[in-house]
Amino acid sequence: MAQTVRNKVAWVVFVLLAIGIGLYPLIYLFATDDFGLLMNKSEDLLSSTVWNFAFYGHISFGGLALLVGWSQFVKKLRTKRLNLHRNLGKVYVISALISGLCGVYLGFFATGGIISSLGFISLGIIWLFTTLRAYVAVKNKDLSLHQGMMIYSYAACFAAVTLRIWLPFLTIVFGEFLLAYKVVAWLCWVPNMIFAKIWVKKKGLTLV
Repeated sequence: MAQTVRNKVAWVVFVLLAIGIGLYPLIYLFATDDFGLLMNKSEDLLSSTVWNFAFYGHISFGGLALLVGWSQFVKKLRTKRLNLHRNLGKVYVISALISGLCGVYLGFFATGGIISSLGFISLGIIWLFTTLRAYVAVKNKDLSLHQGMMIYSYAACFAAVTLRIWLPFLTIVFGEFLLAYKVVAWLCWVPNMIFAKIWVKKKGLTLV
């Protein structure tokens, strides 16, 4: 009984975080001045049309992926509203691919240099790979592989949430933003992948 309650509480927190951070990009879209991470970027970068296109593409479609992605794990939706599940899945895949591609490009300009860049570029590549593999798997009717890759894909997507949880804490611990950002470039997604692996193994899903 207690385990069931804990699971339900964890699920509610998970969904609320996904929705909350999924809506977070709206602040960037409507802010009149430089906000958040934009404050750490150079004037040359902020004046770049390509970089801005990638930045707003990344946060907008990444937010949309977060907003719809959690629904893919609702069993009742998969069994009773299959068409809705499939349509939301298509929205997620398209959003993830656009955001992931933009994210890989942005990774080359990440605050903190090569350490941050490698962390975010790796995250983007993993997100793209797992999302594409999940899509191909469902087209081939390999539901076990599809479900497993979707777990990994959304774990990568959820890095947007874990980054915002870790970054303020690490900034306080280290006493500076730059070092915290270098660490969070990896910490925001590596534990997520470990959790995803445990989840996939627990569900007995085959990923070959």
